[in-house]
Amino acid sequence: MAVTAETIAPLATIEKSQGYWRSVWTRFLRDKVAVCAGLVAAGLVLMAIFTPWIAPADPLQGSMIKRLSPIGTEGYPLGADELGRDMLSRLIYGARLSLFMGVVPVLIAFAIGSTIGIAAGYLGGWVNTITMRVLDVLYAFPSVLLAIAISGALGAGILNGLLSLTVVFIPPIARVAESVTTSVRKLEYIEAAQASGASSLQIVRDHVLGNVLGPIFVYSTSLISVSMILAAGLSFLGLGVSPPNAEWGLMLNTLRNAIYVQPWLAALPGVMIFLTSISFNMLSDGLRSAMDVKQ
Repeated sequence: MAVTAETIAPLATIEKSQGYWRSVWTRFLRDKVAVCAGLVAAGLVLMAIFTPWIAPADPLQGSMIKRLSPIGTEGYPLGADELGRDMLSRLIYGARLSLFMGVVPVLIAFAIGSTIGIAAGYLGGWVNTITMRVLDVLYAFPSVLLAIAISGALGAGILNGLLSLTVVFIPPIARVAESVTTSVRKLEYIEAAQASGASSLQIVRDHVLGNVLGPIFVYSTSLISVSMILAAGLSFLGLGVSPPNAEWGLMLNTLRNAIYVQPWLAALPGVMIFLTSISFNMLSDGLRSAMDVKQ
């Protein structure tokens, strides 16, 4: 088989792409803070996955004799809540719902928002104008108020909470996707592909997606911490996860009256929310820095 420019070009493109991602991984490993944050985030995810094998007790089994036991009580390493349930077990089980409510809405919004933003950015014209103006209506509302309004209208529950958070994150992700796609659409190789007669679908698939999905994904990871805080806030207000499920925001709500009796016990769910949020936030910052080719 003869070696031609047509056969060499795709191989060169693949090799260049592999070299870029290898350099991204190398730069990421140099950022010790981001690596530590990634390890903490990975540990929390693994804890959520293997919860039944890690938790020392049933998170729903209570004992009124042990209610509000302090940290360090025998059989209750992190104390007991207002119903005498083991706090360590409830914190571990709470990681499942808290991470679920933090990650899933962002993933769904990433898929929907990226599709809308890339389509609007590539097509341009009146499609871009109408699409982005509609999204601006939602984007104009503060995320907290919009999530509370949607959850309040739909009612409490996990699915309604997921829906409200997804709607909140679609506009900002779509705006980022539209902005990045608009910049890429003006590059010379896109114009060359259009001049060669390639269809819009082929151009988006072969030339646009590889250049825009990275920045969109990195921005989306920074929303995970926001999503967790919003989900915890909805549960705290009674608009998210319902009792007796273990979820960190709901635990803050049920333990708020215990702050005068066992303040450290009442603060544990907040500590977990803070630790998880800051880990994903630092991880996102590390990924953004690693993908910055200007460094």
